[in-house]
Amino acid sequence: MTTDGPILVVDDDAVSRHVLRDALTAEGLTCEAMAGGAAALAWLEVNQPAAVLLDLVMPEPDGFAILRYVRARKHLADVPVVVLTGLDADDEIERVFASGADDYVHKPFRPAELVARVKGQLRLREYVEQLSRRERDAHTVLEMTQALASTLDIRDILFTVVKRVADVVRVDRCSIVLIGDHGNVGFVLATSDDEHVRDLPLDLAKYPEIREVLRTGHTLVIRDSSEHPLFEALRRTEPPLAFCSLALAPIITEERAMGVLFLRSRRSAAFSDHEMALVHTVANATAIALRNARILQTLRDETQQSTFARVEAERRVQLFQRYADFFESAADGMVVIDREGYVLFGNPRAREILGFSETEFMSLRLSELVVESDRAPSARLLRGFAEGVYPRGVDLHVLTSRGDPVIISVSFSSVLHEDDAILFTFRDATQERKTAVELKQTKESLERVIDSSVDGIISADLSGTVVLFNRAASRIFGYSPEQVVGKMSVEKLYPAGVARDVMRKIRDPNLSGPGRLEGHRVDMVDARGCPLPVTLSAALIMDGDQVLGSVGIFTDNREKLRMETRLHEAQEELRAREKQAIVAELAGTAAHELNQPLTSVIGYAELLRRSVRGDASLENAVGVIIGEAERMAEIVRKIGKITRYETKSYVGEARILDLEKSSGDTTDDKGGQR
Repeated sequence: MTTDGPILVVDDDAVSRHVLRDALTAEGLTCEAMAGGAAALAWLEVNQPAAVLLDLVMPEPDGFAILRYVRARKHLADVPVVVLTGLDADDEIERVFASGADDYVHKPFRPAELVARVKGQLRLREYVEQLSRRERDAHTVLEMTQALASTLDIRDILFTVVKRVADVVRVDRCSIVLIGDHGNVGFVLATSDDEHVRDLPLDLAKYPEIREVLRTGHTLVIRDSSEHPLFEALRRTEPPLAFCSLALAPIITEERAMGVLFLRSRRSAAFSDHEMALVHTVANATAIALRNARILQTLRDETQQSTFARVEAERRVQLFQRYADFFESAADGMVVIDREGYVLFGNPRAREILGFSETEFMSLRLSELVVESDRAPSARLLRGFAEGVYPRGVDLHVLTSRGDPVIISVSFSSVLHEDDAILFTFRDATQERKTAVELKQTKESLERVIDSSVDGIISADLSGTVVLFNRAASRIFGYSPEQVVGKMSVEKLYPAGVARDVMRKIRDPNLSGPGRLEGHRVDMVDARGCPLPVTLSAALIMDGDQVLGSVGIFTDNREKLRMETRLHEAQEELRAREKQAIVAELAGTAAHELNQPLTSVIGYAELLRRSVRGDASLENAVGVIIGEAERMAEIVRKIGKITRYETKSYVGEARILDLEKSSGDTTDDKGGQR
């Protein structure tokens, strides 16, 4: 059994005090023992007992004096007092209760009976306190719910509500937290420990307990945050929580948790069922108050805005009437709108272009005139008016009354500053924009054709600045278009003085024609400064008789020249090979032609050797002839092996060059040359 303080034992008998202390302590009750009335009164001045166990018969001040003291003190008036007395007369018992005692025990007493009576008084006191607390709490809840229900400016009462809840539940902080539209940020509307806190943002990533209540829609009680699994991730990255015990009740509207009533205590708190029931009641009352305040305020705002808008519209129509004659005769469409985009006036030309009647036109907004894709730009225009931005020449795509799309070119101005209105004039630019689109498409098509050309195409204005530089020109000259267009003079692409010479030839009527030059070969200069041989066809760009610039088409001749060089080298090599072949043919033919006479020489020399045997000088001469002939025959055989060139029948199927036919010196059988 819990008590708010010790039990005060007052008895001048030492044995009785000892027995009383032992009996109470054995039952788990704490006690303070005093030997006399004076000591007891001194202790009561600074302490609050849970109960008083009092002997009546003592030296002054006696037990009756102490009993009167206790009942006379407001903070002690409800403390139960059990007296010890040996008196048994009815009048004495009546006096005991008349003096304020709650119960009495006869001396000598039995410890079990004494302890039972003390515990009974403690329980009775606890019941009374609970009833009293519940009565106070009920009164508090009624007071808070009435306050919440009776105010439209709910912010004025929220601090009082959280302050009272914190006092009743005995926590260090009570807060009302509402959730933002995206669900990742909360806002503290009020907190019990700081009256000035309003709309304080909270990163809900650091409050898993709030996210859990929003997810489940149920109350959450955490008695020890240091061990709860919800904070496991936070404990690794964040410092320890400042609060030990937490309790959260959802604030629910339209079956959805819009926030929480958040209680925190630095000490361990029990959060009894009675306390949580009170918290639930306050949370529900807060939800109803927030919803009612929002709905009622919205209705009031809408009613006020509607009334104001009607009055303003009527006043402005009267004001704009004086401009009617000017608007009526204007050739362009003229419309007056307010800063919300509502049409206040439109002239006949505006209605004619868009096809609306006057009544239909006056019921429109700017956002209702434009097509879906232009609604965002029109909204930006309205926001710009508030900043004093009035653009001119803006294209808007609008729909006529028949649903036909029309492009209007609009210019805005604020001519009625005192009435906060905007005038815009417009004209139908549909056909003009269509033509512009077609011209743009044609231009883009021509640009694609020019860009896909295999020849370089370069155009320059009258000052010589390059204005067109296609992909092939970039490949040929080694410059990117970004480096050239609008930044480089065409003269830089030629050697010094050549550009002027080319322009002179373009203007020379005796060449290709006036203002034209065709198939002109010229050396230009690439990005590395290397010569670049090209074939140029160029012309002046004319607008009637006026020269606007020039354009040139450049064919890269480097590959052509390389091919010509390789062809010339191949021809030279072929000629050399032909000469070598002819030499080989001649050598081979000579070898074959000499072979037969040498064979005959050797044969006759052998015959001659046989016929001159015995004549040493002739045999030596014949030997020399045979030796030289054989050496010559060996040379002929080697030449034959090297050349292997045969063009006429020689032996078997072998053919050799016919020298007589090759030289053209043969004669026919009649001696004539052929």
